[in-house]
Amino acid sequence: MNETEYKALKELSTDGTISQRDLSKRIGLSLGSVNYIIKELVKKGYIKTQRFKNSNNKAAYVYAVTPKGISARVKQTQYFLRVKIEEYERLQKEIDELKRENIKYNNIGDAI
Repeated sequence: MNETEYKALKELSTDGTISQRDLSKRIGLSLGSVNYIIKELVKKGYIKTQRFKNSNNKAAYVYAVTPKGISARVKQTQYFLRVKIEEYERLQKEIDELKRENIKYNNIGDAI
């Protein structure tokens, strides 16, 4: 599962009645991209869709995340968390090194 599929699945887990247009706004993708992602999530068995008529008598969909989708989302969350922690630790080391460098060069300037 890629990051855009993860974001869509996360939003659909929260609000299964969201329209594709609103979902596209929430995750920052085009409507066509969201339509494609939803089809892929259905194909992978992560969500099921059901068509209904909303209060404006327009066709709409309700999205239900399947147990397979929940499992995939949990695994992906763990993966993204691990990646972000590694990235954070790498950045923290770089920040610490820059601070040491800054102190070193400030001390050299004071000696001149």
